[in-house]
Amino acid sequence: MLLKIIIVFLGGMVLVAMIGRVLFPGALPRVLRKKSAPPVCAKCGRYLIGRKTCDCGGKAG
Repeated sequence: MLLKIIIVFLGGMVLVAMIGRVLFPGALPRVLRKKSAPPVCAKCGRYLIGRKTCDCGGKAG
């Protein structure tokens, strides 16, 4: 009886996953996609390591 409940539960989970794939086909790859390039400062072009702001403060010319 317990084995039957487990099989029905797993079958239901597979069904939910298949419905999700049909309704939202591009959702999973978008979540798992990695950034192709490391973050760089928009003003000076230096790589940003550990902080969201650059040392140039946006004043690079």
